[in-house]
Amino acid sequence: MAKPKKKSESKKTAAKKSPAKKSAKSAKKFVAKKPVKKIAAKKSVAKPAKKVAKKSAEAKRPRGLPEQLRDAALKVLDERQAEEIFKVDLAGKSSMADYLIIASGRNSRQLSAIAHYLREEFAKLGVHPVRVEGASEGNWVLIDAGDVVVHLFRPEVRSYYNLENIWSK
Repeated sequence: MAKPKKKSESKKTAAKKSPAKKSAKSAKKFVAKKPVKKIAAKKSVAKPAKKVAKKSAEAKRPRGLPEQLRDAALKVLDERQAEEIFKVDLAGKSSMADYLIIASGRNSRQLSAIAHYLREEFAKLGVHPVRVEGASEGNWVLIDAGDVVVHLFRPEVRSYYNLENIWSK
């Protein structure tokens, strides 16, 4: 019967069998553990940059644009025979927009056409992009020109949502 090997003998034989593998692993470990230098964070002054950006945005926007957009929207709604036009002045009350206009159309085709004409009219005034939602369905069409938001409804959908009561308070 063979004598069982001592623990120290078995470790020595294992080290003799694979010395290349052990040294390769240890070399990789030392390469990965390079010291990382910490860089001190610098304080940045963001307030003046925001003020400059705000002034340049105001300079690009013509004065009285919300009123021009509101008047253009009301003109298009009148020309395209929208019904029950309801307007809300949100200036100072909401940051969402300055004016909200709610109107009805007889059918989905008329609502889509009115939305198309409103988008064209807003583009003539230099508002890009004008976002239009729901024109393909034609139940509730939302036209967002930034300062003016127009909701167009079919009569039964308008009575269901009843937005006039929400905004008239």
